Amino acid sequence: MLRLDHIAVAGETRQAATDFVQNFMQVAPLAAGQHPHFSTHNHLWGMGEACYLESIAIDPEAPSLTYPRWFGLDRFSGPPRIASWILATDNIQESLARLSPEFGTPVRLERGAYTWDISVSDTGDLPFGGYGPALIEWQPPAHPCQNLPDSGCRLISLQVQHPQADQMQALLAELIGDERIWFSTGPAQISAEIQTDHGLVTLK
Repeated sequence: MLRLDHIAVAGETRQAATDFVQNFMQVAPLAAGQHPHFSTHNHLWGMGEACYLESIAIDPEAPSLTYPRWFGLDRFSGPPRIASWILATDNIQESLARLSPEFGTPVRLERGAYTWDISVSDTGDLPFGGYGPALIEWQPPAHPCQNLPDSGCRLISLQVQHPQADQMQALLAELIGDERIWFSTGPAQISAEIQTDHGLVTLK
């Protein structure tokens, strides 16, 4: 079954995305990293044993690419917002075989102790106009949450609102085993309810 692994908040710069998250959660980022394959960089917040949040943006000091970046970051503009929700799977090939081609194909990435496969389309865009999920399979034994300090924040729910929410839910219903994920019909938007030491906040 697919389960929520992490949420990606994008910004035109990493600092803008990080400030946006920190303003809501009132917790400074707990780790930072780079993704050389996609020329991006991020900050991380642990949210329990198997869930985390990242702020992510194009790394201005990294080389330019001849292929698209993930999460549609090549076309990202405007204020920081949730750009992707990423579902963990134990077998990414099998999971993608049950979905439509727009979900992409696995790309193998490595950073330090971590190795993972993540679904990326040929255009770098996510399904359902950028509001569908990416899939990720972490290669054992390491997952970021094992070493990432805990922010004390917890994800309560992830709400995916979209004009085609019924179609998205029908496609994913038999695969998702995470009761925190909800779908609703309306203007496209992803929002996350997060419990913090300062109360319940909603990231969009």
